[in-house]
Formats: sequence, C-alpha cells, structure tokens
Amino acid sequence: MRYLKLTLCAVLALCICLAAAPPSRAAETIKITAQQPLTGRFAFAGKHIHQGLADYLAWANEQGGVDGMKIEYIFEDTGYDLKRAIASFKKLMAKEKPVMNYGESTGEGKALAPEINNHYHIVYGSTSFSSELADRAKSPYTFVSGPTYAQQFGILLKYIAKHPKTKGKKATVAFFYSDTEFGRDPIPYARAMAKKLGVEVVAEEVTKVGAVDTTSQLLDLKRHNPDYCIFQGYVVPPIPAIIRGAKDFGMKTTFMGTFWAMSKMLLGKLGADGEGYMGVNPYAYWYHNDVPMIKTIQEFNKKHHPETKYRPNSYMQGWFTGMVFVKLAKMCREKGLPVTGPNLKDMLPQLQNWDTGGFAGKISFKNLNATGVGKVFVAKGGKFVPASDWIYLQ
Repeated sequence: MRYLKLTLCAVLALCICLAAAPPSRAAETIKITAQQPLTGRFAFAGKHIHQGLADYLAWANEQGGVDGMKIEYIFEDTGYDLKRAIASFKKLMAKEKPVMNYGESTGEGKALAPEINNHYHIVYGSTSFSSELADRAKSPYTFVSGPTYAQQFGILLKYIAKHPKTKGKKATVAFFYSDTEFGRDPIPYARAMAKKLGVEVVAEEVTKVGAVDTTSQLLDLKRHNPDYCIFQGYVVPPIPAIIRGAKDFGMKTTFMGTFWAMSKMLLGKLGADGEGYMGVNPYAYWYHNDVPMIKTIQEFNKKHHPETKYRPNSYMQGWFTGMVFVKLAKMCREKGLPVTGPNLKDMLPQLQNWDTGGFAGKISFKNLNATGVGKVFVAKGGKFVPASDWIYLQ
C-alpha cells in the first residue's frame, strides 16, 4: 500500500511538472497561405511577388523563425482568376487553418473582406494598394504593403509642391489615368491634396486601359502644358507613346508614375526617352547596394538563387509583405500572446516607427493599415536613383 501511495505521488508530481512546464515550440508552426497569380495576365508580376514572399519567409526561418516557431508557406496558383482565387482561399482556410494569407488582387480582398472580418479572422495582405482595403474601420484584418495609391499621389504632390518649374509660381500638374477602378482609385484624394498643397490641377486625361489611340488626350495635354503629369492605372502602355508624343511636341513636362509604373520593364520600353522619368516607390531597388536590407536580399539570392542577376519591384513587394507578417507575429510573442489572427490584427496599429533597414523607410500603421511613406526616384542611365529622401504622409 505504501509503495502504491509513493507511486501515485510520483505520478501526481510528474503531472504537475508537465503542466507547469512551458509548451515546446519546436513542433509549432505559423501557417501562411497565399493565392498567387503565377499564370495569367498578371503573371509578369505575380511570379516575382510569390518568390519575394517565399524568400523572405525562408530567410526568416534561417534566422530562427518567430521565437523558435517555424513558418510554413502554402500557396496555390490562381491564374489571376477571381473565382479560382476565392475557391482557393476557402479551401486553404478549411484545410490549413492559417493565421495569415496573401491574396492575388484588389478584387479578391474586397470580395473576402466581410468573411474575413466576421468568420475567418485572419490577417490578410495582397498585391493591392487599394485605399478601401487599407481602411481600418471597414477591414481591420487587411493591410496594404506600402502606401495606398492615394498616398502615392500624395507623396508625388508633396514633391511637386516643393519643386515648381518656375520660381514664385504654382506648380501645375495633370492626372493621366485609366478608366478602371485601379486608375480612378486615388483621383478624388489627389484633387483635394493638390488643392491643399497649392498645386494646380490643369487637366485630367482618361483612357481605356488598353487604349491604342491616345491622340485626343495627348493634344489636350499639349494645350494645358503642365509642369508635371502623373500616370495611374497603367503598367506600360500607353505611357511610352504619351512621353514620346509629348517630346515630339516640344513639351517640357516631367512625367511621373506610381508603383506599377516604376519598373525596369517600363524603362526598357522607353529606352532613351525614359531619361528623367520620375515616380514613387515604397521600396529600395535591387541595385541600391548601400541599403542594408538590399544587401541581405542580394546575399540570400546569391546563396539560394545563384543564377539571379536582378529582382524587380514586385519581388520587393512580396519580400516586404513577408517582413510585415513576421514582424506582427514577433510582436505577439513579445507581448506573451499566442500568434492568432485576432492578436495579429491588434498588432497592426501598434506597429510604429519600425526601422526596415533603409528598405522602406520607418513604418507606422497609424490611421490606416498602410504605411504612408515612399521615396521619389528619377531615371538616369536606365536605373532609378533617389530624387528625395523618404516622404511621410501620416
């Protein structure tokens, strides 16, 4: 009987010790799922976004993960098809039960926002810079990986206001955008911001997204002859045709673009006509060797992708999104909280003055789930070089 009592006591003591011991983290993983447009009409960017996100998460795992927890990245190709993307999202939610997800488009984010808010409760990033998806009141679980399209216009307009072409005279600007949600998104904000900054909007030129004949818009642009012209809602065409046409007319307008029109691909299409082209980018470029995080990216690629000679903007967007995902998870652990969707969501407004190693400025998700910071670059010799320091809106 005494032996039995001692055995029961030993078992009880063991149970107490096991209950008191911290849970092992070795077997725990943080699951991040993604719907990536690896094929289809957006594949030119989607495959790079995917690789950037995958590479950052792999790099983070090499650094020890999140407080010892490893990150598992699970993705599917959507072909840039909204129905496929939504089906993939729901399948991965049911099968993998992730705490974070990356979506292929603005359309997917808007379609899923109500279900994410009310049912899935996971943090959601995407390819989009939509102002609506950054609205914390409407979509508290969703963030955009940089400044919204509207904020990108705000950054450019702040630069324009400080650099009028004629001293003592208001700078003038034209908005040149596609008749799409992508094109129209920042325009109301841009009009108000220009007025606030004392920049005169002298023209708004609108085209179909695949427009070939832009003669009427170019003639109207010539008539108003703005100091600056900002493109929105395009990736390449009709930008080269407009810039060359303006030069043929002898115009001295400085043309600018937002994120998707700040690529090596566009400069390649412009050739010599791209010299002096400007725009906003929320990230450093691959060849900015003085940026610590760019050095990290180059070293990772040299180790894992030795054939790689260049990574475009879209890769940087994927890498940065991975940085945000991991940062939010680390913030949870630092506060002693489990890494869950609701806890990750609560970290977004607490992310303040985060130093990204020169890669994307100092990040704060203040009033919106967007960074509100970017840098103006100018094309010289086929590369984009800084024309400003980081410009902050929030």
